[in-house]
Amino acid sequence: MRGLITAIAAVALTTAGVMAPASASESTTGTIHFIVGTPPGGALDPYARIIAERMKQELGQSVIVENKPGANGNISAHTVAQAPADGLTVWVGTQSMTEINPSAFANLPWKTSDFTPLIKGVEAPLVLTTSPSVPAKNLKDLVAWVKANKGKTSYGSFSPGTPSHFLGFQMNKTFGVDMTHVPYRGAAPLTTALLAGTVPLGFDQVAAALPHINAGKLNPIATTGAKRFRLMPNVPTFAELGHPEFTATIWFGLFVRASTPPDVRERLLKAAIAAHADPAVKKKLEDLGFEVPGLTGAAFSKEITEQIERWRKIVVATGFKAG
Repeated sequence: MRGLITAIAAVALTTAGVMAPASASESTTGTIHFIVGTPPGGALDPYARIIAERMKQELGQSVIVENKPGANGNISAHTVAQAPADGLTVWVGTQSMTEINPSAFANLPWKTSDFTPLIKGVEAPLVLTTSPSVPAKNLKDLVAWVKANKGKTSYGSFSPGTPSHFLGFQMNKTFGVDMTHVPYRGAAPLTTALLAGTVPLGFDQVAAALPHINAGKLNPIATTGAKRFRLMPNVPTFAELGHPEFTATIWFGLFVRASTPPDVRERLLKAAIAAHADPAVKKKLEDLGFEVPGLTGAAFSKEITEQIERWRKIVVATGFKAG
């Protein structure tokens, strides 16, 4: 926790001098900053850049992306929470940052109530995937194989404190197995480990796993969406297999300070809706392996609130605490 506070303090010191309050006119003429809590690359960064470019056209003002990685997105959240509530600083938040971090991190220097959600931009399920060395090709056989190797099997995740981690924990509890958690630093390293057989199974991001699934190098067991994923029509969902408790998705979206003036917020929301609805933008996002739900308003806020409680119970059950 000390490392988190130190890193956030450093960001606050370096940004304090450049975040002076803006006038009302500046909210429509100044540069808008999209704050992304991950390094360039990965999945979050291209989403932010695609939407920033389209919203730049919609708003008629400059929109730039700033990467402020660290502390599982908490540095980016704190940066936006401390910026003027003028609509010129937008947080590109994620499912993990908004729904899990409040329970996983003690004494966060920001609160969920610091932000107003604008739009859930993109969403995708995870896919339970096995390496070529695992003989099981469906959930029933996989559970039997893990039980036959009880205490000797592990599961990988793309990071501790994420759905990829906690869904593996749920497998242990639901099926009475004893798999060891092996965390990786991103979906790409997890996928590489699955391909190499370093770890036998894991809940992977669709975008990372799909090319290898299509090539027959990884085996998909089930997806975590509410319905079958359009790019994996032959892969069942956990809900279909009788386990709706595994239903979960990862998503990225846009947030502003809760105290942002309503007219400024509505202007940004209108531009965000138009950007996500643009057919060319939707195709780019869908080609990255996402759905584009475009959920806004009270429905989006209600969903976040409900999922915070869902993941809080799981975080407590695991005893997980982020360092």
